[in-house]
Amino acid sequence: MADRYIMTAFGKDRAGIVADVTRLLYENDCNLEDTTMSMLADEFTLSLLFSSQAPDIEERLTRDCRRLELDKNISAFIRPLQPAQTKKPQSYKTCTLHIEGLDQAGIVYKTSQFLADQQLNIIHLESTADASPQSGATIYSMTIHIQVPEELPFDQLEEKLSTVADDLMVDISLDR
Repeated sequence: MADRYIMTAFGKDRAGIVADVTRLLYENDCNLEDTTMSMLADEFTLSLLFSSQAPDIEERLTRDCRRLELDKNISAFIRPLQPAQTKKPQSYKTCTLHIEGLDQAGIVYKTSQFLADQQLNIIHLESTADASPQSGATIYSMTIHIQVPEELPFDQLEEKLSTVADDLMVDISLDR
């Protein structure tokens, strides 16, 4: 049975950065299962889920990651995943929150803390801060995909979200 790992890597954006990172996995006979890659400022970031049957893969890849840092100026880290534990499946619905308002410190923290307090799981989050074409002010936009237990009424969630929106002075909408 193959063990699973997560690799995170980032470096100055340039042609070939994805090939440089994924070459390590290919050369070590790892199976790439899932990825998320994106630009943050002028850095390219990679999150890679992969599996391997080699007993010493973590040691080999850690050594290769150090070489990647020295040769290509790409920082990369490996972490093994624990085997999935079987637990009673809970029924969830997936919803999307859209948040927009003037950029300010604390939007991500206060929103994610609210979701954690409500036991709502974030499964994907993207955000940007861009100048408004009308005023030039920086507008912060965030989209969060969350898992909501089936038994939680949307009306109750929307009411609680309006408190967060008022506190942050942002608009929050919930797509079901």
